[in-house]
Amino acid sequence: MPKPTKIVSIKKVRLTFAAILILAFFAALINWPKLPAEFPGQAFFNKFTPKLGLDLQGGTHLIYQADISQISEKDKDSALEGVREVIERRINAYGVSEPLVQTGSNNRLIIELAGVHDINEAIKLIGETPLLEFKEQDPNAGKVELTEEEKQAAKQYNEEALNKTKDIIAQLNSGADFSELAKQYSEDPSVQENSGDLDFAKEGSFVPEFEKAIFEDLQDGEITQEPVKTQFGYHIIKKIEERGEGEEREVHAAHILIITKNEQYNEQASLNDQWLNTALSGKYLRKATVEFDQNTGQPHVSLEFDSEGKDLFAQITKKNVGKPVAIFLDEQPISIPTVQEEITQGKAVITGSFNLKEAKLLAQRLNAGALPVPITLINQQTVGPSLGKISLAKSLVAGFLGLLLVALFMIFYYRFPGVLAVFALVIYGLITLAIFELWPITLTLAGIAGFILSIGMAVDANVLIFERMKEEIRNGKPMAMSIEDGFNRAWLSIRDSNVSSLITCLILTWFSSSSVKGFAITLGIGILVSMFSAITITRTFLRLFSGKFFEKHTFLLGVKKTDEEPLNKTTEANLN
Repeated sequence: MPKPTKIVSIKKVRLTFAAILILAFFAALINWPKLPAEFPGQAFFNKFTPKLGLDLQGGTHLIYQADISQISEKDKDSALEGVREVIERRINAYGVSEPLVQTGSNNRLIIELAGVHDINEAIKLIGETPLLEFKEQDPNAGKVELTEEEKQAAKQYNEEALNKTKDIIAQLNSGADFSELAKQYSEDPSVQENSGDLDFAKEGSFVPEFEKAIFEDLQDGEITQEPVKTQFGYHIIKKIEERGEGEEREVHAAHILIITKNEQYNEQASLNDQWLNTALSGKYLRKATVEFDQNTGQPHVSLEFDSEGKDLFAQITKKNVGKPVAIFLDEQPISIPTVQEEITQGKAVITGSFNLKEAKLLAQRLNAGALPVPITLINQQTVGPSLGKISLAKSLVAGFLGLLLVALFMIFYYRFPGVLAVFALVIYGLITLAIFELWPITLTLAGIAGFILSIGMAVDANVLIFERMKEEIRNGKPMAMSIEDGFNRAWLSIRDSNVSSLITCLILTWFSSSSVKGFAITLGIGILVSMFSAITITRTFLRLFSGKFFEKHTFLLGVKKTDEEPLNKTTEANLN
């Protein structure tokens, strides 16, 4: 015995209808090209924009030939895949939207960069390898011996600097404020921002003479009674407080710096000339990761070297205990820490004043690494945006005409349900396009074709439902019951056809190339939304208009009077 048809309450129908309108409203806001500044929440909605592929917005198309002649037969596939992964990481690190990097026949790599119209920029982006170097100080770099007159002048300058620091110490002992004197006298360039405050720091953050004062000589609240001489000049140091123990020990200090001059040499070297290359470079880097200091929460980049790099790093740190070792990226210093002890575990940390975004970008660049095998550019092509605009315009016109013809057919053949179906299709389109922007999905011509095809499948579901509903009306059932039974009986056919189509989409997404994959993804999303559109949106619209008026005027539902009456008489006879 079949289950009795369940009629949904009008209150629930109205709530569902309101939810559909709200959903459609927000989808429309996401799809709207640019909301005015005074519109509430415009900053949030305006950040969603359609992502167009190479064939629609133009860009750069490159083909590289990989040289795997020196690779063993069994490792050729993995080497080629390694090249693809490295290039993809490099491109992603620079924020290119939805790049395509795939391997082709004859050991080739095909690269499509939508929106990148400068081929030289693209080639540089593909071929660039971040140069990571570890350098040690050159004790003789750029030193020019002073004349006797210059030596005497430097000596006199330094004596005045020493007397100046002693005078400042005397003022501090008389109760003067340290931060005020730092602002007045300190020659540290950052003094105007921090009043000489150096915040908490661990061992290894400063030069040895400075560290000895704050970690060994001074107690909390004490100030040095004699100037501390370093390579930078004379320091007056105040130890504010200390916290932690062992490796977590940190000291909060402040200083006043009076710069001195070298009494023997004139330093004329540039920053790069002051450093000597070591054998350690990014070639030996295994990975770089972003981590956070447990106490300060500041991001830093942790480096881990391979076995050979581990040994090289141990040699460098052993040789330079108490001395700075500079880390250079692309010939620019990014960190110059002082080595406290020999490091044998093959790990290092790059600290600096960078934020989380900068730390992530640095780690991405370092992880990009060197290419596993050499590649040669064999074809380059710039795809102009004008052709894509023409294709997009034609696709939109075709889609609009197709939707218009479908709408006219639905209204002509199914009358009022057809009108409701058209409104449901409009909402379906808004929701689907909003999903494309929220994901985001890169739209290509093939992807647009998938979306247009899904519209036809959405209409197909409505056709099945309306035909079933018309059969129930011809059998003399009330309007509300006909709607529910029509949907319930059409559901199995809708489900089976859409599930089979979704399986096909999954297979195409998994195994096919990018253009076919774009078609499959947009079609799959369209199918899922079309099921929601037919089963929820169209049914809710019909439930709202399931009153007596349409039971008396069934021609508005596409049911002819001549078809309806004989069946109704038969039904009445059976009831009698």
